[in-house]
Amino acid sequence: MGKRAATKRQKAQAAFDASNFFENGAARETQLYAIPGGNDWHPDDADKPKRPTPAHGSRNQRYQKTVKPRSENQARLLEALEDKSLVCALGPAGTGKTYLAICKAVEALQKGKVARIILSRPAVEAGEQIGFLPGAMEDKLAPYLRPLYDALSDRLSPQQLKHMMAEGLIEIAPIGFMRGRTLNNAFVVIDEAQNCTYTQIKMLLTRLGWHSTMVVTGDPAQSDLLPELSGLGKAAERLEKLSGASVIRLQGQDVVRHPLVAEMLDVL
Repeated sequence: MGKRAATKRQKAQAAFDASNFFENGAARETQLYAIPGGNDWHPDDADKPKRPTPAHGSRNQRYQKTVKPRSENQARLLEALEDKSLVCALGPAGTGKTYLAICKAVEALQKGKVARIILSRPAVEAGEQIGFLPGAMEDKLAPYLRPLYDALSDRLSPQQLKHMMAEGLIEIAPIGFMRGRTLNNAFVVIDEAQNCTYTQIKMLLTRLGWHSTMVVTGDPAQSDLLPELSGLGKAAERLEKLSGASVIRLQGQDVVRHPLVAEMLDVL
């Protein structure tokens, strides 16, 4: 009676059945389901033959290590980012100003050329009043800094980005809190500088310290300030005279977004 009761109890409790995992005394291999295209899939590889996906590969997405210019002006910008301590990248939307700058910043950090990346962007509303934003300073600035996060997320995995920001290797610095700082051994990107006044740009440029690179990006034709208040165009004209600085002016033919964007820039 004892054995019969024990057997019934095991069946009722769904006892472990080793036959589900072993066949003929050997462990049966289980296969992981892979995402379509494989873990190393990238949009630029759409025209390349697909490689077989390993059953037990890494689950972290693979990112491109090198960025290639798609126009002559973009090649000049990448060259200037390598050789100059101060670079101004001016041009319309979609020409890769911010993306190329952040790619070079991440590359410099990973190679040990700089100790940190500092990203700054003016918190200027694009013709709308969004009102009070709850949360800490980072939460309030998050909507304005979203384009920078998007560019970083394209170069770093979520785990890497979260770790670097927690350790202070990547810093998001509001323009209003940059006064008085000296940015040594850093790669500094000032994005959307057309929304800065001449006084703000002058203050930002003079933050440049030893062994640092500063990139100022923006489109003087798309300022959300009054035309006479934006200081990017005026500052760029004066910086062109300096041997240690470089001003790269991107054009409509350098747009890498939808082809319609370049056409719109000519008619709008």
